[in-house]
Amino acid sequence: MRVFPSLAALFIAWFAVLGCIKAVTLEVKEGNSTCIKAELSASFSITYNASSGTRTASVSLPDSTAVDAASSSCGSDGSSPWLVAVFGSGHTLGLSFSNNGSVYSVVNLTLQYNLSDTSVFPDANSSDVVTVVSGSVGIWAPINTTYRCLSPTAVRVGGATVTFSDMRLEAYMPGNDLSPTESICVADQATTTAPTTTASTAATTTPEPTPPGTPERGTYSVKNSNGTICLLAEMGLQLNVSFLSQTQNKTVQELLNLTPNLTNSTGSCGTSSATLVLTQEQTTVLSFTFTANSTSNKYHLSGISLQANWSDMTAPISASNNSLDYLRSTLGRSYMCNAEQTLVVVPTFSLNIFRLQVQPFGITTNQFATAEDCQMDQDQMLIPIIVGAALAGLVLIVLIAYLIGRKRSHAGYQTI
Repeated sequence: MRVFPSLAALFIAWFAVLGCIKAVTLEVKEGNSTCIKAELSASFSITYNASSGTRTASVSLPDSTAVDAASSSCGSDGSSPWLVAVFGSGHTLGLSFSNNGSVYSVVNLTLQYNLSDTSVFPDANSSDVVTVVSGSVGIWAPINTTYRCLSPTAVRVGGATVTFSDMRLEAYMPGNDLSPTESICVADQATTTAPTTTASTAATTTPEPTPPGTPERGTYSVKNSNGTICLLAEMGLQLNVSFLSQTQNKTVQELLNLTPNLTNSTGSCGTSSATLVLTQEQTTVLSFTFTANSTSNKYHLSGISLQANWSDMTAPISASNNSLDYLRSTLGRSYMCNAEQTLVVVPTFSLNIFRLQVQPFGITTNQFATAEDCQMDQDQMLIPIIVGAALAGLVLIVLIAYLIGRKRSHAGYQTI
């Protein structure tokens, strides 16, 4: 009958663990200012070696979880902001953040667990402190926006799985409270109504997606501190992205047009660098970075980045390239290209641009300066000129031949 006390102890331990799955509030401060704040629940499933074989431990963040002030930081001197939480007997959870001026994200999740804690790891073969790290977290949101994900979200890290839920989080905070503007994760956006299905013996196939067609041309601008436009762009934008599809369970390539009336533009302007950030419905953030060279009196598009969290993606994606050399033009002039251009960013992401005119520097009257045409437009203009010149030459040759023929014809008759 000893089985009953054992089962009772197991149930008591289990419910004790469940009882600890409550949201905790964690804040990283610098002086009296809060730079990182998180309200979340987290549970951990950790596989470890025991004398009886491989076992799995389950533990959750308890109410007593606290921020490790010595390891946590708001970030300075080029270092990343860190939120490090300590709990139990020597266990820690760390989140490292970065931002690109428009979007912040968790770039590193670190879990440290102490195998000498017999309450969590009974019969463990080792008493080591194990550290595991993951760089694929999928937590990101626009600056000055709270990331919200109430649904359970699992992150695999080493031999452990961290499952977040009831999460509200913000880094690079301008104030001490979470922003009321929220960036909602895909899991929370999903509808709970199951589609109606009917029995069928025929095999079903996934229909091919309909091409989106030519994107609508939008007007986007960035203003400086005095309210005048410092960057201006008019263009149609089409994203060409490869990602792992949830519904098809394979990598697919999808075209998505940016819709101007659903897209907000922000950014910044400097003397040698300017940024345009386009955000569509909190699911797509597309950033352009332009660089000026005062020595050559030229500017060019040097960087493009994409953050996307679409409903069919198995995980959010991030793609960027800051060593590009596109859209080169002269300072004080705009760059114009009516022809379609494809800008390759990374192997899984390229950008199709239609009917483009852009000027990131030297705008004086909130309007484009004189435009410099792209090479493709110049080539297209050259074709009718060449054809016209060839036709004119042909007509001239025919005319000269006709006149020579008439002259010879008259020379063949003599006056009697």
